[in-house]
Amino acid sequence: MTRNIVLLAASTLALAACGTTDRISQIGQYPDMSPIDNPSKVAGPRPVVMPMPQEREAAYAPNSLWQAGSRTFFNDQRADEIGDILTVNINITDSARVSNSTDRQRTSSNTAGAPNFFGLETLLDDFLPDGVDPSTLASTNSVSSNGGSGDIDRSEAVELTVAAVVTQILPNGNLVIAGRQEVRINYEVRELLVSGIARPEDITSDNTIKHTQIAEARISYGGRGHLSEVQKPRYGQELYEVLFPF
Repeated sequence: MTRNIVLLAASTLALAACGTTDRISQIGQYPDMSPIDNPSKVAGPRPVVMPMPQEREAAYAPNSLWQAGSRTFFNDQRADEIGDILTVNINITDSARVSNSTDRQRTSSNTAGAPNFFGLETLLDDFLPDGVDPSTLASTNSVSSNGGSGDIDRSEAVELTVAAVVTQILPNGNLVIAGRQEVRINYEVRELLVSGIARPEDITSDNTIKHTQIAEARISYGGRGHLSEVQKPRYGQELYEVLFPF
């Protein structure tokens, strides 16, 4: 156990040293922005696999200009192929308030004796102090109480718009989308990541979709830079909180 703790501490210190070296090299410099990369990496390194319905044969009506399964009569400008771009509107207004309390009390009392134990109770005088009563050899009692309370009052509001790219088309026609947006303001880079699975029918005529209509949605909004460094705890503090058992 001690060896594992020492190895963990050494690894953490090495990581801290590496991170400190990077931070020292960036003194007085703006935080680097990520290069334009394959957006499919935002959704994950592996292709998305979801349960698919059974395939249906296409039905065609003779002498008809309407194609079965088409969403419009004329050419549709909405995203429907790999590499197409659509706009995701993110409007999150979430609040939660939870309050709970617990009160636990316990009282116990135990008495043990052997007034008649095959006559062997007479032998207790040989190795126990004088005056021992075999009928009350042991008596214990305990009282415990525990009380706790907790409150959660959380409110979040995020309103953003990001362009996403279709990275995969599932067998049932649903689209796997992923998008990234970075904005650098002074010495802080704000990063927005969004990915998930969208139905083509939910994409509006102006080629936008709400975040509530994206299945398996993964939305991340954060940043890196001087302000984020101040808000993060130090490596030593994180190590202490992990190892301290109380």
